[in-house]
Amino acid sequence: MAPELTIVGEEAKTREGEVIGLFITGRLVPYLPPEEVMDVIHEMGGLTYLPHPLDRHRAHFRLERVVELADRIDIIETYNPWCDAAANTAAAALAADLGKVAATGSDAHGIRELGRSWMEIDEYRDPKDFLEKLRHARHVVTSNSGSGRRA
Repeated sequence: MAPELTIVGEEAKTREGEVIGLFITGRLVPYLPPEEVMDVIHEMGGLTYLPHPLDRHRAHFRLERVVELADRIDIIETYNPWCDAAANTAAAALAADLGKVAATGSDAHGIRELGRSWMEIDEYRDPKDFLEKLRHARHVVTSNSGSGRRA
């Protein structure tokens, strides 16, 4: 194992949608307003990641709220293997429109779900460097959108 490559993170349900905190140093309290959760993540020196932002089948924010929260969002997931293609395409357009770093997620909840999609990124020093390197990382997708379970 290479512990220096481990990113501590947690997905938190807010009152409106889900937010992932990356590089966090403590637990995230669920069911708070999204602004509070995102501010706590940033206070810990972490990054905010919006998973499956426009998927109508799982917890997500309304498009207008994503725009309102844009200053607090670092990364927007633009590919999730469990989302339909239209949701992934819309998320990619949203990330581009807002100038946010795009990410490909696996949303794996078990061993059989690993390896559907991932990112290949250069080595990084800290969260700020990670964010910059993620902007230029390689997105790898091995499955079709919407090809599996629904949340």
